[in-house]
Amino acid sequence: MSNKAADRASSPVSFDRAYYKTQYRNYERQNPARKLAFYRQLVELVVAGVERPRVLDIGCAFGHFLSSLPLHWQRCGMDASDYAIGCASKRAPEIEFGISTPEAYPFEGYFDVITAFDVLEHVAGVSDMFDWIVGHLRPGAGLVFVVPVYDGLAGPVIRVLDKDPTHIHRSSRKFWLLADPRLQLMDWWGILRYLLPGGIYIHAVTHRWRDFCPAIACVMRRR
Repeated sequence: MSNKAADRASSPVSFDRAYYKTQYRNYERQNPARKLAFYRQLVELVVAGVERPRVLDIGCAFGHFLSSLPLHWQRCGMDASDYAIGCASKRAPEIEFGISTPEAYPFEGYFDVITAFDVLEHVAGVSDMFDWIVGHLRPGAGLVFVVPVYDGLAGPVIRVLDKDPTHIHRSSRKFWLLADPRLQLMDWWGILRYLLPGGIYIHAVTHRWRDFCPAIACVMRRR
């Protein structure tokens, strides 16, 4: 899908309780501690030297990642799902949560790092989202995101296995690595992840084989 076409697209599904129960009924198993620890390592690359970083997790869902960060960090999370935000607020009342809409986001000011794990592929106006992100990063601050990719030899298989109707952007590695000229790519990794029968969740990260993995993790810094 082209960038313009994707920006005009809209998701036919609401991110309500039913969505999580059908598309992510194994949410806990698909977000084990080792996966969140990897995400934290990426964030720490960006905020090294910042004593009390302000972090925003876009598409925070139930707040698991934010809860894994140091308590003295300024932690904020936003999500389009009022159901998820309601659960997150009850689960971690010490974190600041807010509901986002296509017209407005609940946070202002600047952040030392913004994260978006498996979120950007859901956003219809992804160009507008990048505008907002860049506008809310301090100079030299970073963006860390994870997205599925649909190019390469595994692309056709991934398209078949992906049953989530809210994945608007079924794009290539290159699309995301060159997502915005105002952001400089620091590094990126390939991720192989899959929930096997029996509840065993594979989450393998590779630098060497990143061109062949079904998902990528990117660390970018505002120029």
